[in-house]
Amino acid sequence: MSLVLSRTHCCVLILGLLCGTTACPLSAATLYVATDGNDAWSGKLARPNPQGTDGPLATLAGARDMVRQWKAQGPLNEAVHVQVAAGIYPLQETLVFEPQDSGTADAPIIYRAATGARSVITGGRTIQGFVPDEKGRWKVHLPDVASGKWYFEDLYVNGHRAIRARSPNEFYYYVRSKAEATANPDNGKTESMPHRSFVADLKDIAPLAALPKEQLNDAIVVAPYNWECPVARVASVDPGSGTVVLTGNVFLPCNVWKRNHRYHIENIKVALDAPGEWFLDRNGDLYYIPRPGEDMQKAKVIAPVLTELVRFAGDPQKGQSVEHITLGGLSFQHNRYPLPPQGHCDVQAAVDTTAAIMADGARYIVLEDNEVAHVGAYAVWFRRGCQDCRVQRCLIQDMAAGGVRIGQGWYNDHELTWNTVLIRPGSPKNGPNPLLPYDATGHCVIDNNIIRSGGHLFRSAVGVWIGHSAYNRVTHNDVGDFRYTGISVGWRWGGTPPSEAHHNRIEFNHVHHIGWGVLTDMGGVYLIGGPCPGTIVRNNVLHDVYANDYGGWGLYNDKGNTGSVMENNLVYNTKSGGYHINECDGDNIVRNNILAFGLEAQLSRTSLNGTFSNNIVYWNSGSLFKMDNGDNGELWKKPSVQLANNLYFNASGAAVKFVDMDLAAWQALGKDAGSMIADPKFVDPTHFDFRLRPDSPAGKIGFKPFDYAKAGVYGHDAWIKEAASIQYPPLRLPPPPPQRGRQSAERRIP
Repeated sequence: MSLVLSRTHCCVLILGLLCGTTACPLSAATLYVATDGNDAWSGKLARPNPQGTDGPLATLAGARDMVRQWKAQGPLNEAVHVQVAAGIYPLQETLVFEPQDSGTADAPIIYRAATGARSVITGGRTIQGFVPDEKGRWKVHLPDVASGKWYFEDLYVNGHRAIRARSPNEFYYYVRSKAEATANPDNGKTESMPHRSFVADLKDIAPLAALPKEQLNDAIVVAPYNWECPVARVASVDPGSGTVVLTGNVFLPCNVWKRNHRYHIENIKVALDAPGEWFLDRNGDLYYIPRPGEDMQKAKVIAPVLTELVRFAGDPQKGQSVEHITLGGLSFQHNRYPLPPQGHCDVQAAVDTTAAIMADGARYIVLEDNEVAHVGAYAVWFRRGCQDCRVQRCLIQDMAAGGVRIGQGWYNDHELTWNTVLIRPGSPKNGPNPLLPYDATGHCVIDNNIIRSGGHLFRSAVGVWIGHSAYNRVTHNDVGDFRYTGISVGWRWGGTPPSEAHHNRIEFNHVHHIGWGVLTDMGGVYLIGGPCPGTIVRNNVLHDVYANDYGGWGLYNDKGNTGSVMENNLVYNTKSGGYHINECDGDNIVRNNILAFGLEAQLSRTSLNGTFSNNIVYWNSGSLFKMDNGDNGELWKKPSVQLANNLYFNASGAAVKFVDMDLAAWQALGKDAGSMIADPKFVDPTHFDFRLRPDSPAGKIGFKPFDYAKAGVYGHDAWIKEAASIQYPPLRLPPPPPQRGRQSAERRIP
């Protein structure tokens, strides 16, 4: 379950407070922007003069252009401050910063909200004129939609993300079976299309079968499966057989449509039947069903127009960078991500989507004290050739995809993300090109941010993502409410060639409430590919990780990831265990962690050639070891498993079993030398107080206590309280699919 946030009043207080702590110093090099300004004026006055002949500028683009004029007169010798007054600033086009807009280390260009001001930069358009219809819906006609000039996939009412009309209204339909060879709507030939077609129950797709072709392609199938979540357009429906064919392939070669795959249907008018839902007809009619208490004659309704709000447009190949620009204290809202004709599908983490704030060839760019909210994909992306950039003290929330991205999922249009299994369309099949030096992104800092409420459409998106990028620091962030992983680093599925993602530090983050039973194969912190020397995951708190099927882990080394250190982390309340390692045949160090309350198991592996030592493992349900693939635990007995000096305790009172033996027999195999079974004497583990009491035996295994309270955001009390302000509801799971037996009531996990 997700929380769609509406926190306008709080954001005013928080951003005003943060902006006030770093207010713009006034100097000769100060420009003013205000809603009553004029881009033909000088911008040297904060308010219009009595004659109406001079005053502030009207837009950030106007201020940028004025700075260009100043720079044309000679080099800047002091910082330029652009002070933005309170108000709403609709963007007519993307705000683009080019190399000519750069500052220097001694004379940066700083665009910042005035002290205490709520300055909103929006790529959306306010919609007014709703009238009720005979069915209790509210309706307005949008001529730009009718003419084909405008279309949107997101809608916001009074600061809430509205729900695009969907069926069923919650949870899923289930695929009846895989499709046999069927007519390809592209060429009329009968073909096998296992990644593109499925057979549904006729009652579930009856509304689709009634749609004309031009409306059918706007119908969307959202289908979470494993770590993917295709968002697909419908190409054809056979009302006799129930076969649905989509406009493009939506799964990796390793994943195909199968019996009981989950899906729901969006963006069909007949599904408009619940409060908070909306539907946009291509004829220009927008429909909305109000939530209780909403007055549509007063409601503030906004739909996105722009695909990008801000772009830092350097050219890495030419060595031309955008440098030394700060955006501070501003609220960036409302952009859209147009769903491609073939729909959306990518290998993992929604990497083929874009972001509201995009950067290529950017250096020393600072985003601080901002809000980025109500966006159609990711919020921020430092993509190609970005170095020494920083995101700090930002409130990033309500994303159709994810939070912050550093680096690339694909590069040089040749990247083989999973060896020879998945090749980017149109790429040569002889292996990946190296990452070109000018394209490398790194040395970025993501610090002290609140990043929450993502994956509203692109479910596989993550809070913070690093791909093919080195020497980054992700520290003291609060990352929560995502349907997949919290923080993801790496991005080569396998150990060869060596990963470009190395020397990254993931420290003091609070990652929580992820998965929500939607996707599988996830981690609070997830590392993939290697070798990745110098990668450290330290002093994080990770909890409430719940997958749909397998794989809701706290710490996770995946597919060739080697050379990492995971230490001093607190992990609790996971579905599948505190730690998992998969197909990593090198040295990883997992030490001095507290891993508690795995529901099914505590530790999971398909390989482990590193070391697992000085950890406390504490549980009251499930087993100690997860035994996968029918191996009956034999994998854990292999010599490659290096476990030593750990403390294990089953608080349920059940005996601790190492596969099928007690500790003495286990140690006789050469396992867990120096380890013990004992109560670690936590202060109050039932209320998640994992501090050690003075009489704890943990010191006997070499465990060194760490202050996990330091994880998460820091600074002003209001900022810390904001991170803790959301009260998440209990996890609600769907009934099992019909083929598993009689439908039951929804399941709840407290």
